[in-house]
Amino acid sequence: MPKEVIHIPNNPTQKGFAEITHDVIFSRAGGEEIKMSLILPKPVEGSKVRDKYPLIVFLQGSGWTAPCIYYQIPQMSLFAKNGYAVAMITHRNCRDSVPGKDFPAFLIDTKCAIRYLRAHADEYGIDKSRVAFWGTSSGGNTALLVALTGDDPRYKTEYPEESDAVKCVLDCFGPSDMTCQATWRTPGMTELPEDSVFYYLTGSRDPYSDRMKEISPIFLLPGKKDLPPILLMHGDKDAAVLLSQSEQMYEALLAGGHDAEMIVVEGAPHEGSFWTDELMALAADFIRRKL
Repeated sequence: MPKEVIHIPNNPTQKGFAEITHDVIFSRAGGEEIKMSLILPKPVEGSKVRDKYPLIVFLQGSGWTAPCIYYQIPQMSLFAKNGYAVAMITHRNCRDSVPGKDFPAFLIDTKCAIRYLRAHADEYGIDKSRVAFWGTSSGGNTALLVALTGDDPRYKTEYPEESDAVKCVLDCFGPSDMTCQATWRTPGMTELPEDSVFYYLTGSRDPYSDRMKEISPIFLLPGKKDLPPILLMHGDKDAAVLLSQSEQMYEALLAGGHDAEMIVVEGAPHEGSFWTDELMALAADFIRRKL
């Protein structure tokens, strides 16, 4: 006997599907084309107007050099399939220019990306009032800086009419104290080597310089008000960025009366087995609640 043919309804709204666009240029700072990739819910076929979706801006860690947008695309695509617009962003490589030039270029570029997305909200179907920022490692440090410097005029370049403040922030194993990050393997260090990424970032050989403190969220926090909710996530076996970096930031946020949550992944290193389905579900729940 032939098997019965299965009949199912079609999907006129294309709900649950997403599309990706690479190499979207959002800045030409320093004469360089700085790009992002967009993962967007697929628009209804034939519709002339996109729905408006909450936005997640994601920055992969790179030691402040060249973020790889591809590493987390499979995971972040799940958010796009569930009704979020996702931007996988990059920034200038600190090692590709004169040390300290356009300081802090990585943060300037990141905030420019947020403003670009708001400036093109209608084109991409973005609800510009609901923007989350998520970063890992150096991108986690950047995420905390984004939370602490919303619309700071020092970092406004292209698209200055738009806001670069966000509604919530997720930080995975990002350094909160850059002076500690630069020196913890070499206690008592008084001068950064010329090949140090921290020297390239700041242009200073002093690990305790004002510039190092300017990109250390823990030093920027005192006196701050009206910060977006922040979720910190860290593995307790991280040998690249110590768990204490997130612990001290979490304690300082709570002491300042800010909305903060923290997740510790037991036995997890930097990246790798840090990532679990449970962690992603908790991150998704935080974004849902705060956006």
